[in-house]
Amino acid sequence: MSDPEHDNRKRNLKIAENEATRELKSDVRLTSWAIAVTVVVALIVLAIFLKR
Repeated sequence: MSDPEHDNRKRNLKIAENEATRELKSDVRLTSWAIAVTVVVALIVLAIFLKR
């Protein structure tokens, strides 16, 4: 017979791994957006500065 506590522990570890993966993907997506917005703002500021 399998040990229910061991099965629960394995299940909880798998859930934690999945959650960590999901959070990592979310963090990468957010960082990508932040970098993109920063680059766009920097280009706009540079264009305004060069027009003077």
